[in-house]
Amino acid sequence: MTKDKYDVKSRSKENGEDSSLTQKDGEKVELKRRITLFNGVAIIVGSIVGSGIFLTPKGVLEGAGSVGLSLVVWAGCGVISLVGALCYAELGTTITRSGGDYAYMLEAFGPCMAFLQLWANLIIIRPTAQALVALTFAYYVLQPSFSTCDPPLMALKLLAALCISILTFVNVYSVRAATRIQDIFTVAKILSLIIIIITGFVLIGQGETEYFENPWESSTGKGGDISGISLALYNGLFAYAGWNFLNFVTEEMIDPFKNLPRAIYISIPIVTAVYILTNIAYLTIISPYEMLNSNAVAVTFGYKVFSVMAWIVPVFVSLSTFGGVNGLLFTSGRLFFVGAREGHLPDFLSMIHHRRFTPMPAMLFTGLLSLVMLVADDVSSLINYMSFVQWLSVGMSIVNLIYLRIKQPDRHRPIKFPLFIPFLFLVFVLFLLVIPLYAAPYDTGMAVVIILSGVPVYVLGVVWKSKPKIVTNFIGSCTVLGQKVCEVTKQED
Repeated sequence: MTKDKYDVKSRSKENGEDSSLTQKDGEKVELKRRITLFNGVAIIVGSIVGSGIFLTPKGVLEGAGSVGLSLVVWAGCGVISLVGALCYAELGTTITRSGGDYAYMLEAFGPCMAFLQLWANLIIIRPTAQALVALTFAYYVLQPSFSTCDPPLMALKLLAALCISILTFVNVYSVRAATRIQDIFTVAKILSLIIIIITGFVLIGQGETEYFENPWESSTGKGGDISGISLALYNGLFAYAGWNFLNFVTEEMIDPFKNLPRAIYISIPIVTAVYILTNIAYLTIISPYEMLNSNAVAVTFGYKVFSVMAWIVPVFVSLSTFGGVNGLLFTSGRLFFVGAREGHLPDFLSMIHHRRFTPMPAMLFTGLLSLVMLVADDVSSLINYMSFVQWLSVGMSIVNLIYLRIKQPDRHRPIKFPLFIPFLFLVFVLFLLVIPLYAAPYDTGMAVVIILSGVPVYVLGVVWKSKPKIVTNFIGSCTVLGQKVCEVTKQED
């Protein structure tokens, strides 16, 4: 790198750049600790509260079979998520590296298992989730203009691509800007749900309690058995997905030993309370029959309650999903950054912009993967594969926690819960992994195939060190070119 490359201050003045975003003399090139407790809460709440609470009440009610049991399932999913989050609070303060499940598996089970987890995230979990939430955002932005039909698919994909592109640029530009967007849209989505909740309580005060009079009676004609409750739990837990996302950015948190667990303790109860109260609000005026025949319960609620102001609900969903995409991109970039730093992805992805201190290549990579996923005709068909792999990753992380407790009993643990808590959560995760073997054997088999497809990639890309010189020279040339174009460099030790 030339002297001019390091002369950042003079270059920033010439280019009219904000001096607050430029490298100071002697400042290390590394990801900075800029995530506060409030930012942490916003990341968890903003990642959880996406499209789920607006779309999944139908699936929960269908599986539960009654209004009362559906509310119990929503509360139960909150408790399950809290127990899992407590386990991750211990993991995150014991293993303080960013990367979440990937970092924990690398610590306990070695590089091969960790790579397979990273591979599954790279080719299916992260790009699929980001594309789906972006498509949901696009749908609800366009929906008011297409009241009698669905918006054109091409328009949905173009708007979703614009959403992903804008948020990728923001995450590349500034960590502070990305966390501010997360803060603002998290507050906005919670306020929108509070409006729905307050409206529901006003309706209850007006006597709209018909659907709560016999809450345990079968209101759907089906559901309520073991398979139905399993379906309800899957739908409910989909709405709670994201409770472990803060663990992907541990290295960027201010005082993670205190703020990581505090953010978890604050976030999960807030989301659980909001979800339960929102469902109560829905059921004040939407009958169980209507809920089962609605693909967007919140929109149905809006049309029945807000009348000419019904457009406000699609706005709520749009705000919610926009913040959700930002949270997914923010944490995905850190996952791929850590994977590259460990030698499991191209070295270029482990580099940082030397003035803005953002993992620019990794962020561009995750944004590009999401845009590629939008090309697929039916992204939603990958949800079942994604769910199985996600819960498998979570289960392996909990096994890791138990394994380290046994193997390294004297290791420093700022937070340490009784062992029955991770064992209890592991039993539940095993239940979620076994049920699909009977309910959806094809989808489960495909998920396993996707994971195992990473084995030859690991052998060729990681294990095989003596690659031909032409290959290593080509990779090196591409890395240098990328550094020059993106103005990035390796993180300093």
